[in-house]
Amino acid sequence: MLETSPPEIFDCQSCGACCAYSADWPRFSMESDEEIAAIPEAMIAKDESGMKFENGRCAALTGEVGKHVGCAVYLVRPHVCRTCMPGDEECKIARAEFGFPIDGLPEPDIYEA
Repeated sequence: MLETSPPEIFDCQSCGACCAYSADWPRFSMESDEEIAAIPEAMIAKDESGMKFENGRCAALTGEVGKHVGCAVYLVRPHVCRTCMPGDEECKIARAEFGFPIDGLPEPDIYEA
């Protein structure tokens, strides 16, 4: 039987640390012009390098980090957001910054983007 961690440890909707970790992330890297155009302009950084970061978090992040969060542009979110998985290195770095547990996170290869 596969043993899993309690949901509060790896449930992205109860975390959000990756979306509030750094103004340098998430950045656009592989997005086409059409993909970027699908994101509301008010949520894109002035230099168009990625998502706008305001008040210590991505402008698309809704809710309260560490409690309950969501993404206002989930269906059109940047590629870097699609590839960030619970338990990967980016997840661990962001969670550690907020003092959230990183022990017991699932192995990222069991998830699909």
